[in-house]
Amino acid sequence: MKHNRDFDPRYGEAVELTSGLRRLTARNPSPFTFLGTNTYLIGTRRLVVVDPGPNLEEHVGAILKAAEGARIEAIVVSHTHADHSPGARLLKERTGAPIVGCGPHRAARDLMEDEVNPLDASGDKEHEPDTLLGDGEVLRAAGLSLETIETPGHTANHLCFALPGENILFSADHVMGWATTIVAPPDGSMRDYMASIEKLQHRPETCYLPGHGGEINNALDYVRDLKQHRLSREASILAELNQGSRTIPEVVAALYADVDPRLHKAAGLSVFAHLEDLVGRDLVTASPRLSLSCSFSVASP
Repeated sequence: MKHNRDFDPRYGEAVELTSGLRRLTARNPSPFTFLGTNTYLIGTRRLVVVDPGPNLEEHVGAILKAAEGARIEAIVVSHTHADHSPGARLLKERTGAPIVGCGPHRAARDLMEDEVNPLDASGDKEHEPDTLLGDGEVLRAAGLSLETIETPGHTANHLCFALPGENILFSADHVMGWATTIVAPPDGSMRDYMASIEKLQHRPETCYLPGHGGEINNALDYVRDLKQHRLSREASILAELNQGSRTIPEVVAALYADVDPRLHKAAGLSVFAHLEDLVGRDLVTASPRLSLSCSFSVASP
């Protein structure tokens, strides 16, 4: 599938996307955040802020500057990774606006025996919303409505938000145009992620505004390609196991040979997510037990 990496973050500048909708990109580029985390300001004289980003005074200052003369009525958070939610507390301290959206950080499943969560440091354990939003619930603030769509997978508490009647969905890290989403157990779940992808295919929005990178137009086509990409990756993993690969590093070496080596660890977590799902569906066996370091083989018919 084709990704779009043509994006100018224009740090510190509130970029108008449509009337009453602006994007600010935090200066926190990395192999996992692309050129930075996107914050969205919805409204004019009254505002809703979506994903205030990391704990960066510079970025929160830019949000406040962009909001000057307007009242921030709600701070919406999609999920609790450290590049998305900590800025909400800084913004609340300065504005008094309530934090709404996802619940506290949690893993998709319990840790297995001797398992260590490789993404534990990326979770924002201090996040506590003033109001928790569940699937289908509508936030009404700043004279607008924002519909909540539960989309677990990248994290267990991941949410997307839609602007009814505007053909716009804030897809956070569930769907991004610059790269595929990291799904890494136990924080994430491939089974949940695929179910959430299927869920979006039945929604009407065709313009997605993601947590990183530029807007995604013709989004339903992109989501269809994203689903097919994941299914193709699953098939490739099964093929590698059939050809003799048994460990995650062996599979990564074969399937991600042309990928930046700095991303191989993340690729290994993605492969593990697929394998965890395949083991759960009795298509693959793990020996001596499911873990990042175990051996895998295709299950006998």
